[in-house]
Amino acid sequence: MHFSPEKPGESLILIDGPAGQLELALRDGQSGRGILVVCHPHPLGGGSMNNKVVSSLIREADERGLSCVRFNFRGVGQSQGLHDHGQGEQDDLRTVIAAALQRWPAERLLLAGFSFGSYIAASVAAQAQPSWSLQGLLLVAPPVHNYPLGSLSLPSPTWILQGEADELVDAQEVQAWASTTAAVDHLEMVESCGHFFHGRLDRVRAFMGAAIARLLP
Repeated sequence: MHFSPEKPGESLILIDGPAGQLELALRDGQSGRGILVVCHPHPLGGGSMNNKVVSSLIREADERGLSCVRFNFRGVGQSQGLHDHGQGEQDDLRTVIAAALQRWPAERLLLAGFSFGSYIAASVAAQAQPSWSLQGLLLVAPPVHNYPLGSLSLPSPTWILQGEADELVDAQEVQAWASTTAAVDHLEMVESCGHFFHGRLDRVRAFMGAAIARLLP
């Protein structure tokens, strides 16, 4: 691994991934507090680990003492390879989880994702290894209309945050899917809120904080 300074308290790391190097940004938390790994939105729409929803989730978790990982999928930033339509990206996430658990052994894990990233997080969480000690799955604006989330055996508990005025993900479809998915323990709808949570990032942070309080007491 190669370490170089990024933001205060954060290290930028390049690790070997399934399609070449993967770029990760890591924050060390309190021992025994847990790990948060967050997946970013669609690369072909400009999504990256610097997305403001991703950053908001990370900031809240960092302030609550968790060790945090955000990363770029293949083909984004310094991560090598080409976009693989949600298939190879799942392998990227598994590689990142392995690296996180190597850095912080025996820690409890939360997986989170925004938009496209929520589908990747859900797909990998549905096949989670017992050694991960996965405590919960957090999905922000899950794209149920574009990806087969309904076919996944999601882990319990799964938490969902969705804007009621989302212009890219149909909020009613998310509600209908969540109501028939036994693993969904918490669904929070944000009134007058679009897909990118403009002006509503406080609700993203509050969602993260509530999840940590409940799932990583």
